[in-house]
Amino acid sequence: MVPLDDIVNELDAELRLAEIPDYPNAHNGLQLAAASGKTVRKVAAAVDACLPVIRAAVDAEADLLLVHHGLFWPGAQRIVGGLFEKLKLAMDAGLAIYSAHIPLDVHPTLGNNARLAAALGFENVEPFFDWKGIRLGLRAAVSLDRASLVQHVGEATGAGAHLCPGGPDTVRSVGIVTGGAGSEIFAAAATGIDTFITGEGPHWSYTAAEELGLNLIYGGHYATETFGVKALAECLETRHGLPWEFLDHPTGL
Repeated sequence: MVPLDDIVNELDAELRLAEIPDYPNAHNGLQLAAASGKTVRKVAAAVDACLPVIRAAVDAEADLLLVHHGLFWPGAQRIVGGLFEKLKLAMDAGLAIYSAHIPLDVHPTLGNNARLAAALGFENVEPFFDWKGIRLGLRAAVSLDRASLVQHVGEATGAGAHLCPGGPDTVRSVGIVTGGAGSEIFAAAATGIDTFITGEGPHWSYTAAEELGLNLIYGGHYATETFGVKALAECLETRHGLPWEFLDHPTGL
């Protein structure tokens, strides 16, 4: 058993929560927990703190749930229906919930971008894409057949990938920003890459990529963001011997 307070302090420092900017509703860090003194025997990891995931975490007898998208993304809501149910489930079971969004995306070894780049075999990656004073993604110099890269992305995520073939058949410079960064297609193109890998984007991002002469690979918002929470849970297992379980609840987006 490991004190929850120790785990929270460790994760806060590892992920540099105090330094990394994020969206207002991210509320990174410990989002739900009882009074201090709680100990953790088992960890669950998931992309979203949604009702099915919390049910699964309680059924798995987890003490701590690590998520990428926390409880508060829709903003202030009435605590009724599904929101009431999931909070009550978690609180009745004593389930603590810890969320890390952008800090987990950008972590140099545990992050979604870093783990996806590693899964694709990219070496010598560099920080890429300015956002609120940080670099939000990674880029790599490569020499790859475009069709093969699309296949590798699908294999890495286990969810397939969708291509806008707006750029060259041979990929030389690729940028990665996991999640929903397709709307940043103009800024991504301005960095000089010829291929952009992200999770999803608005409809217009496809035609914009064509007009910009850029390959755009949509790997799935959910699918490209399973890497970080798994890595975080693995880290706790390595450091503290805590068993963990990934709770897969794909959205298909």
